[in-house]
Amino acid sequence: MAKVLQRQIRESRDKRIEFAVLVIMMVVIVASAPSSLATTKGLSQIVTPDLQGPGDLSLSFQAQSERIANPYELQAEMGLTKWAEFAVFRGFKPDDWIFGTEFGLLTKEPYLLSIGFVNWSPHLDVDPQPYIEAGYYTEHHKFIAGAIHAGYKNEAILGYAYDFNQTWRVQVDFQSGSENSSTIGFTCNVTRDFQFNPALYVNNGPKHDLFGYIVFTYTFHLWGGKKENAPLTKPTQRVAGAK
Repeated sequence: MAKVLQRQIRESRDKRIEFAVLVIMMVVIVASAPSSLATTKGLSQIVTPDLQGPGDLSLSFQAQSERIANPYELQAEMGLTKWAEFAVFRGFKPDDWIFGTEFGLLTKEPYLLSIGFVNWSPHLDVDPQPYIEAGYYTEHHKFIAGAIHAGYKNEAILGYAYDFNQTWRVQVDFQSGSENSSTIGFTCNVTRDFQFNPALYVNNGPKHDLFGYIVFTYTFHLWGGKKENAPLTKPTQRVAGAK
């Protein structure tokens, strides 16, 4: 019994150390990274059809209710080309690695169309959830609609965002299914590179429970041409709890 307890304490301590090391690594990378493109990352729950810019790497830390997903997560999202990106999430409760990717079929605004998958967790034996999404993007208004196959059923995804300027965005989104939610939130670019996005989740279940969510993101540029006036487009991929 004592040996089992000691092993549990040691495993818990190792996980806390690993989490602290990852956070420190992100802080060091952010502190040493060059200035990047100005973007506003939002929506809060759903994937969107616009892709991460080629050569752009976004590092995020998100905290949320356990009813939404893993309560503490780190994420890296990398734009590979104009039509491809991938994302990796690191969850800590439970211990997990989650993968997603997106491919742009139509990438020239105002009309966008993308396919991909999210929430693939080989560690917890969770299958990838494929989706297809269309968007109509103007300078200020962003409309999004699509569908995702989650587990044994198909679910609708809807979203809208309004960009006031290069600093502020307000957004709402919805994913069908009693385990999912409607959300309302905003995104603020504190600097050209650092932003945060708090949101309120309203569960679709009969009680319509409320949950909190916030994500902090830093984006820096690894390769490719640098634009002086980058548009407010690409949101960070969200990852939901296993279904």
